Amino acid sequence: MMVMLSLPYLPGSVEWVYEQGDVKAKLAISDRNSSFVHIYDARAGTNEPIISREIHMGPVKVMKFNPVYDSVISADMKGIIEYWSPSTLQFPEDEVNFKLKTDTNLFEIVKCKTSVSAIEVSPDGKQFSITSPDRRIRVFWFRTGKLRRVYDESLEVAQDLQRSDAPLYRLEAIDFGRRMAVEKEFEKTETAPQPNAVFDESSNFLIYATLLGIKVVNLHTNKVARILGKVENNDRFLRIALYQGDRSNKKVRKIPTAAANANESKEPLTDPTLLCCAFKKHRIYLFSRREPEEPEDATKGRDVFNEKPPADELLAVSELGKAAASSLPENVIMHTTMGDVHMRLYPEECPKTVENFTTHCRNGYYDNLIFHRVIKGFMIQTGDPLGDGTGGQSIWGREFEDEFHKSLRHDRPFTVSMANAGPNTNGSQFFITTVATPWLDSKHTVFGRVIKGMDVVQGIEKVKTDKGDRPYQDVKILSVTIPKN
Repeated sequence: MMVMLSLPYLPGSVEWVYEQGDVKAKLAISDRNSSFVHIYDARAGTNEPIISREIHMGPVKVMKFNPVYDSVISADMKGIIEYWSPSTLQFPEDEVNFKLKTDTNLFEIVKCKTSVSAIEVSPDGKQFSITSPDRRIRVFWFRTGKLRRVYDESLEVAQDLQRSDAPLYRLEAIDFGRRMAVEKEFEKTETAPQPNAVFDESSNFLIYATLLGIKVVNLHTNKVARILGKVENNDRFLRIALYQGDRSNKKVRKIPTAAANANESKEPLTDPTLLCCAFKKHRIYLFSRREPEEPEDATKGRDVFNEKPPADELLAVSELGKAAASSLPENVIMHTTMGDVHMRLYPEECPKTVENFTTHCRNGYYDNLIFHRVIKGFMIQTGDPLGDGTGGQSIWGREFEDEFHKSLRHDRPFTVSMANAGPNTNGSQFFITTVATPWLDSKHTVFGRVIKGMDVVQGIEKVKTDKGDRPYQDVKILSVTIPKN
């Protein structure tokens, strides 16, 4: 530990404000309940600030140091932006090309009636980005304070892109609905990390997280160069950091083997790596251009699951889960207008889902319901009393949580899984796959497998449908029988 400071106030924003080689390791800390900013020398080991001053009219929310121009960009709760020197806490007249903020676009945030969530400075110091709760990313020129670019990532724009013909921005309807549900939950969570927008080392590309994934935007051409993590549709990335240094360890000197030397020549000396955090995930995600060193690593999966489950989750699984599973059915027979489908259920792995499903079966909830969505080469879906994919509820009258189990995956056809509109939104609808669908893992709860009547499932899959994937002629569930265990 470098230092521990005891403060007489509640800290707000904290930012290092010194350059490499400076004698003092200056640390700027704002007071959450006043407009004061205090500068400390972290190497001095004292709780007394070097200098203090009221920079804004209200508490400072965000600060970011620009080492190229030895200046700090800060924003208060109302969205007012200020420049100041970390040495004097005064306006850095010699570093900028304006004297009055009215000659700049720095009041843009206030005009739009929003605030500042994060500030990032480009490596060359000439630009800085601001992300705001209005879901717009704004890029400013530092020296002039002029607005360079504005990127609108609002939900309305995302919906318009989903309806467009641009393949880069379109998602499967069920995937898009799930992501929209996560976005609405994220908006209601005040404690979630706020997204930022970082620059690459050339200062020509802006990188930030969106509903679709992580966008890489060319600021010169004003076009999206790439979207990273689009397939990671179970993770909503938020804050990111970019490392573009040398991956090799220059301090270690050794004579490499011929094989090692050959491998080294094939791999790039630089390994740009994007580090990300995600909404409601206790993990760090790394995006890299490197492939696994050993080919067999790819078959084992790239993820390392080393988080310790919360104590309450362990207790629920070990005690309540086993008690509930012991009395639940393990088999059902679904009688349809095209034949019978026998299913094997997994009450021990997902007791709540099986309880909901089998209780609905006993109560005749599924009787005479149609297969409202049929997609050849994918799945057949049912369980909606309204017959349009928008209805249905659980036996508890509310949505209930997902129950993912490592042994139950969408790794084969004839998997029985819950349909949903996002995380923890299960009701009564379910579907049966007709092919392996691994992209649905950890997004939909697998609670059964078809063990007999696969031909019936395939027959339903082949019926003719309209543009909305609804069969022209209704295929119905007549009833569901639960045999005695």
